[in-house]
Parts: sequence; structure tokens; C-alpha cells
Amino acid sequence: MARKQAKKAVRKVEPEVAVPNGFGPVSMLGSGSQTPMGANLAPGGATFRIWAPSAIEVHVLLARGNQSLREKQHDFQPTVETRLHPIPNGHWVGFVSGVHDGDHYRFYLVGRSQPYVRDPFARELEFHNWPDVDGIVRSAASYPWHDRHFRTPELRDAIIYQFHFGTWFGTNAQGIDERGQRVAKFLDAVEKIPYLASLGVNVVQPLPVTEYNSVPNPYDPLPRSLGYNGTDLYSPEMDYCVEPQDLPRYLTIVNCMLTEKGQPPLTQADLEPQVNQLKVFIDLCHLFGIAVLFDVVYNHAGGFDGDQQNLYAFEDERGDRLYFQEHGWAGGLIFNFARPEVRQFLIDNARFFLSEYHVDGFRYDEVSVIDDHGGWSFCQDLTATVKYHRPASLHIAEFWKNDQSWAVRDCNENGAGFDAVVHAGLRTNVRNVIRQAAQGREAEVNLDAIRDALVLPDGFRVPYQMIQHLENHDRQRVQNTNDREPRIAALCDAINSRSWFARSRARVANAMLLTAPGIPMIFMGQEFLEDKYWTDDPDNHPGHLLWWDGLETDHAMQDHLQFMRELLHLRRRHPALRSDLVNPYYTHNRHRVMAVQRWLEGIGRDVVIVASLNESTWPRYELGFPQPGRWQEVFNSDFYDRWPNPLVFGNSGSIDVQPIPRDGMPASAAIRIPANAVLVFARDAGD
Repeated sequence: MARKQAKKAVRKVEPEVAVPNGFGPVSMLGSGSQTPMGANLAPGGATFRIWAPSAIEVHVLLARGNQSLREKQHDFQPTVETRLHPIPNGHWVGFVSGVHDGDHYRFYLVGRSQPYVRDPFARELEFHNWPDVDGIVRSAASYPWHDRHFRTPELRDAIIYQFHFGTWFGTNAQGIDERGQRVAKFLDAVEKIPYLASLGVNVVQPLPVTEYNSVPNPYDPLPRSLGYNGTDLYSPEMDYCVEPQDLPRYLTIVNCMLTEKGQPPLTQADLEPQVNQLKVFIDLCHLFGIAVLFDVVYNHAGGFDGDQQNLYAFEDERGDRLYFQEHGWAGGLIFNFARPEVRQFLIDNARFFLSEYHVDGFRYDEVSVIDDHGGWSFCQDLTATVKYHRPASLHIAEFWKNDQSWAVRDCNENGAGFDAVVHAGLRTNVRNVIRQAAQGREAEVNLDAIRDALVLPDGFRVPYQMIQHLENHDRQRVQNTNDREPRIAALCDAINSRSWFARSRARVANAMLLTAPGIPMIFMGQEFLEDKYWTDDPDNHPGHLLWWDGLETDHAMQDHLQFMRELLHLRRRHPALRSDLVNPYYTHNRHRVMAVQRWLEGIGRDVVIVASLNESTWPRYELGFPQPGRWQEVFNSDFYDRWPNPLVFGNSGSIDVQPIPRDGMPASAAIRIPANAVLVFARDAGD
């Protein structure tokens, strides 16, 4: 009752104050300590809260949604009507009546030579004139979601596709590729969601999506970026968004996809907020059965060159940076994990994306750096919070330490509590074997290294705690001059990435990945034999964008895409390929042949994968099998060479395994193995 009376009392005095643009004066509404950070719409207006302990006073500036504060700020005179109220621990809060969705705002900190700052919690920033931009008040419920029936897949069932919004795909209304002239958009990527669903991936992992520093500097020329130089962690990158005049053609695409899924259409007003353009991508991914993981950077932020209004501008009473340590990383500064407010800022960011963007989890960049700078307990608090908030969400750490298992161990064991860690064991050994095979038929090939990489490393409980991959955004980036590795197609044949040697070896490499234990991740273009290094900056590194047009003319790319599509569906169809159990029971380095058994505990449903990097066929290869009887040949990579290969060499769809022990197995068969190929045998056709 007392709370209601307090609200009533505040509203009595508001009309007595002359207010420009229809906004009320700043007032206290309820308990300031319970006011959420940033700008949040509330009945009759909006609440504001900011952490600025060194400020003498903090004021909020407001303008209607069709206006900007850029010019008005120079005439701003702080008054008692615009001043936020101080509460303990350096926070400032207030309520302003008459605020609506889409209104602009900034904070003014008395006591600074440059007093204006952006809200670190701003949901959206205005287009143009970066970094002198307003925050935009956005309702948490501004987007009409359609995904209520979607369920995030279990980690063991995940197949991840990593891509970069800014360069992945972008055409004009005539279908002409424009990525060389402009940054690709969130809404461009919407058009490729059916492609991803057809490919068979059920998780996408875009590189960072939040606002990065668009000021030219040695690390990230305007306006291109990997996204790891984030400055505003709650706002979508404006360069990836579309302005209202360009929305109609995208709206048509979006509504066609919604109609296909039996959902009501959107209006242009629904897509005009930048936040909603990213949300519609997530919404449509969910409707097509695909989860979305955000790549978040909680180890550092920046660079800050030319930008005096972001996180770097905040100081404490001693003049020390609030959010950062003095240590640098990747062109920015490392977060100050010793401050509770900074830890909460980052944890709230993860909760924000889980709640307001419906994301299914995160890939956490360089947790190693967090650990090296006092942030291990922060990681534990983070994982405990997000898992409590969304138990089904998925959390993947990039953690490059000698014992990576500490990242996935439980917090009560002093682990960090992540679900999985990006792992390099299979990547390193498959690439080494392919490199050896590419030296010619007489070169030594060490398949034992792959055998050993398939065995669960010490400290890990289950294989799906490891993200397995052959390519990623870092190792295959043209600007990476330290540890850059060629793409698989080029690794398979450095002279001609479309030769039979390149095509067949690439199929073997990808089949080893996609039939192995753990969670497979493929990098954009890997699915269609992309052979070029990629770049996030085609302005300065032309010729390195994905060649989508090749899928219309290049038969090798078409065939490899078909191979990958059916291989991914094979993994999803046979649960043994997603199980915890693996037995790499046979390797013969001179023959260049290996065999791996996968099965389900207590059920069987065995699958045997036979891989050969021999450049000749084996017309009759004696090999052990787990049990006698009829085994189906459910996959043959040779079929996809000039697909469908009329000269495919295989076993006519099945083999008869005899109860004759061999290779430590109770049964055996003589099978035909194509040159540079992978065969998969199973006791059933799959689910």
C-alpha cells in the first residue's frame, strides 16, 4: 500500500513542471536499488539507471524518436528536472514520464571535460555519425516472436555452423552479389536459413553481433570487423542493420518464410528497430529447427580510438577506469573482473540475450585470457547463473590451456562449469594426416594419431564436451599471419584444389570429422569445397569472399555440397554416431586404412566407419567387424565424385560378415574399399 501511495504522490507533482517535448521531470519511482540498469519502459514512461561513481551529478537527455540529440546536446543545460538520483555504490536512478519506445537518450556526467556518455546497457543505437550517437529506448517486447514451440537441441545432438554476418551472404533485389561494395546484413542472412536447414546443421554460431568500434584504426578498418572489438555489448552492430527505406524487399522474404511455416506476417514497423532485424533471424532459425549461439567477448572490449562516449569513459573516484584493467588484449582492454559491478554487467549481458533475443547459448571468446587476469570465479558465477536462468542453454568456451578439461569441470570441482570447449586434437591430427597423404602415394601416413585423437582425453567426462572442427574463423583468415592454415580443399592439393586428389581427400577429412565423437563444427564454405582464405575486410583483401556463384557452375563444389548434406543427415539419422562410445580398433599406416566402431550402450546399433587414404582401390580387404550377419553399406563417399558417380566402387549396398575373428573383433569380412574414400556400415538404416 505504501508503494502505491508513493507512486501516486510522484505523479501529482509532475504536471506542475514545464517540460520540453512532453517528457516529465526525473523522479524517484519505487526502490531505486530495484531499478534495472539502462533505460527500461515502465507504465507511463521509463526508468533510467547508470553506474557512475565519480560523477558529481548525472542527468538524462531525451528526444522524440524522429529527432536526435546530436545537435541539441550542445545547448543542454542541466537542471533539477533532468538530474538522476544517487543511490549507494555509485549508481544513479530516476523515472521520466512520457517516454515511449523509439525515443532517444544520452547521459550527461557532471565533472568530466567531455560529459556525454552512451548508456552501456543501451539496447540500440541510432544510425550514422558513429561514435556520436544516441541510445534508443526499446521495449523488451518490441518483437512478436513465433518460436514458442522450439526446443534447443541437446549438446550431443548438435552440428554447428560458424559464419560471419558481415561477409557471409548479401545480394541485391536482382540477386547480384554486393558484398564487395557493402557490409552484409542480418536480413541478408535470413535468406540462407532454408539452405542451412537443408544442409543439416541444427546450430548456427555467428561471429560477434554487437556494436564494434567503427573508427578507422590499425586493427579494424571502417566499417569491417571480425566483431571482437566490441564497444556496446547490448546493441546490435548497426552496420549489419537495414534502414527503413531499404526494408520492403527484405520484408517480402521474411513473410514468405513465415507463411511457409504457418505463421502470421510481420509489418515493416516490426522490422524497423535494429534489434528486431537480429531477432527475426533468430526467430526464423528456430522455425526451421536451428538453434542460435552468440559469440560473446567477455575478456576485453575496444579499441576506443576516436570514441569518448563508451565504456572507456567511465571512471571511479580515483580516476581509474571502472570497467577495465590496465592490461590490454587484441587492441582493447581487459575487463576488471575484481569489480562486482563489472562482473554483473557481463553476466546480465548473457541473461539479456537469453531472455530478450531467445538465443540458445554462447561461445565465449578467449576464456584463457579471463583466467589469466583473475576471472576464474567470474566464469563460475557466469555459468551458474545462465544455467539457472535457462537450463537447456548451451555454453562453449574457447580455452587454450594445457588441460582444457578445467573449463568443463563442475564448479564444485573448481572447474569453470562450461558445457564444452573448442578442442584442437582432431583438427590437428586430421590435417596432419591429409598433409602427409598429399605428398604422394609413397609418403608415410600416421593414422595412429587420428586413432589416439578419437579417445576421450583425461579430465573429460564425455566426448560432447569437445567441439571438433577442421576450419574456423581464426586459422583460415587471410589476415592471420602467425598460425594461418590453408582451407581443407587447398590442403588436400596445393596445386589444384579441384583435382580428384583434392576432392577425394577433402571428403575423407570431412567424413572423419562428422563421424567422430564430440560436437562437429564446420566453418562457412567448408561445406562446398571453398579453397580460399577468408577475410572480414574485402576492401583491403579483395578476392577472399565465399564464392556462392560457384554453386551454379562448379561441379566439384556442387558434388561436395551434396556429399556434406548427406553426411550430416547420416550423423543425425544414426544415433551411434552421436554416442559417447568409440573404438578405433584398426589402423594400418602402410595400407593407409583405418576402421572405427561406434555404438549405443546396451542397445548396440553398431556403426563401422572405414577410411582409406590409399590412392588405389582395395578390391578385397580383410577386416574385422563387431558381429556377424548382414551389414548395410549406408554411406560411400566415392558415390559423390561427379555425383552420382556411375562408376562408384563399393559393396552394392551390403556385406555378409562371417563369424571369423580378426583384428581383435569376433567377426570379419572381405570388403571393397575405393581409393581415398570413406565407407560407413550399419546394422540398420537409421532413424
